[in-house]
Amino acid sequence: MPVFVYSARPASGGEIKSGELDLATKDDVLRYLNRQKMIPVSVREKPTSLNITIGTGISTRDIVIFTRQFATMINAGLPLVQSLDILAEQSENENLQKVVQEVLYDVESGNTLADAMGKHPKVFTELYVNMVAAGEAGGILDTILLRLATFLEKNDALVRKVKGAMVYPAVIVFVAVAAVAILLIFVIPTFETMFSSAGIQLPLPTRIVIALSEFLQAYWWGVIAAVIASAFIIRAIYQTDDGELAIDRLLLRAPVIGDLLRKTAVARFTRTLGTLVSSGVAILDGLEITAKTAGNRVIHDAVMGSRASIAGGETISGPLKESGAFPPMVVQMINVGEQTGGLDEMLDKIADFYDDEVDTAVQALLSVLEPIMIIFLGVVVGGMIVAMYLPIFDMINAIE
Repeated sequence: MPVFVYSARPASGGEIKSGELDLATKDDVLRYLNRQKMIPVSVREKPTSLNITIGTGISTRDIVIFTRQFATMINAGLPLVQSLDILAEQSENENLQKVVQEVLYDVESGNTLADAMGKHPKVFTELYVNMVAAGEAGGILDTILLRLATFLEKNDALVRKVKGAMVYPAVIVFVAVAAVAILLIFVIPTFETMFSSAGIQLPLPTRIVIALSEFLQAYWWGVIAAVIASAFIIRAIYQTDDGELAIDRLLLRAPVIGDLLRKTAVARFTRTLGTLVSSGVAILDGLEITAKTAGNRVIHDAVMGSRASIAGGETISGPLKESGAFPPMVVQMINVGEQTGGLDEMLDKIADFYDDEVDTAVQALLSVLEPIMIIFLGVVVGGMIVAMYLPIFDMINAIE
């Protein structure tokens, strides 16, 4: 039998009372309240627990739309509970709809909005919850929600840029591997049979290609197993503290790709911290949240070093400079922001600048990778074809 949550006001007057009733239908609840001489304000079915499945299937775009609509309603003067009720009903994503229903129930039960959202960490991040808490405490929830929506949109755009830069080389590598595998497994054996029947001495390049073909036909399973094992080993190493630090440091030092990753990390760090600071979140909490969203262990350690420095009465910029992970311009601008009391504005300016820098880095990466991939395909595939045609040329010359 479902459980209904109700809010009702006594017919004789007085404060609104809330409670739960275990009845068959909503009409039964209304009839019960009428018998108790209570005027119903709201009656809804208590949402079921979603602890296991919620969080999958809710995109950043869904959260952005929800946040902007929520901000508009609060700014228009609608009560918090009514706004959540409307959002729960009109959401097109069923998972998000159920989450909002649970948040609504918790708010009606006396929890703050931040506490209610904090129960769904897969949907509302720590950054989101902390900003909402700051907005509630300062009475500027609508302003904070608008900042959140803008932040989420820009952060999502940044992630899409980086992912988009990785798609092209990944596709080229996949095509190259597939083409080489097809040649070695299906095409080369045909040439090998023809050369064996001709009984001619094969050139060295041809013998190498045939040997690779025979190896792949005999041990294809071993090659696949080795690739999978390597992936698991790298993942296991990355899950250790030293391994994660070593790999992330290596990635930042890599040519071209390292520059893109560094600029992406700087843009995300400054955008996140600037949004938190301007929203009234304590600087120590802001740095801790920002470190968790850095996406790179080197950047994470530098930010946490800054947090320790702040806790000891020092500045943010000192540890960032010592880490070597941040460009000198960024460190100097943060230092100026600290001294002038405009840290949040300075961080936003840096984030805007590095958003454009990420675009430039993506274009540079693609301009470098494209000719490299084309040359790689030409050398590997073309080299194999030439190697198989060399004996044919020898046979033609012998006939002449």
